[in-house]
Amino acid sequence: MKKEIENYQRKLKLSGSLMEIYPAVEATTHEEFLLKVLSELYEDREQKRRVRNLNTAGFQVIKSLEEYDFSQVRFPETMKLHTLEELSFIEKKENLILYGSVGTGKTHLSVALGVKAISEGKTAIFYRVHDLINQLESDDHRKAAKVYKKINQADLLILDEWGYLPLHQEGARLLFDIISQCYETKSIIITTNIEFSKWKGFLFDEKLTAAIVDRLVHHSHMLMFTGKSYRMTNSLMK
Repeated sequence: MKKEIENYQRKLKLSGSLMEIYPAVEATTHEEFLLKVLSELYEDREQKRRVRNLNTAGFQVIKSLEEYDFSQVRFPETMKLHTLEELSFIEKKENLILYGSVGTGKTHLSVALGVKAISEGKTAIFYRVHDLINQLESDDHRKAAKVYKKINQADLLILDEWGYLPLHQEGARLLFDIISQCYETKSIIITTNIEFSKWKGFLFDEKLTAAIVDRLVHHSHMLMFTGKSYRMTNSLMK
């Protein structure tokens, strides 16, 4: 009988955990038993999906909001700490621009928000801007297509190190395509130490820069990071 159950399990594409789940289920009616088994199977599938999304998000290091120091982060009037932690900006397809000096915790916060989004069943994807452009310019067209597909399927796109290195004309055009593709369809988080007026310095095209800024700021909140570099403050070289 166990072999027959496993056979139907494969045919119905049920979780491989079925054989571990159902023996532990206690119920007084057939309906209650079925409900509990289906509920456990669903949660098992969702947990595996969350783990898979976390593994494919592109985070270099996993970060958390727990014990994050917000004392040096200045919030706009349009957003409060509790609404940030609730991820309401993702539901509303709004953007975050995390602006401040190097080492002040921008990347940490962006990753922590992405990790929390995934834990709540959403999909997040993380790229350093130059890594993203390099992948989109790959001679392997399948690689570029895969990147576009991942971004299309994501609820949240995190673009780290925005403006740290200059882009050439084609790279800037590709970045514009990504921003346009995401406009009002998903949320974007950008980490940068470059103010808007200087974005032309790494995008090189004034009209393109204006078009990108226009799409980004329309539904955006800017968080200002005013502290000192965490890495410098905690460096062993003192």
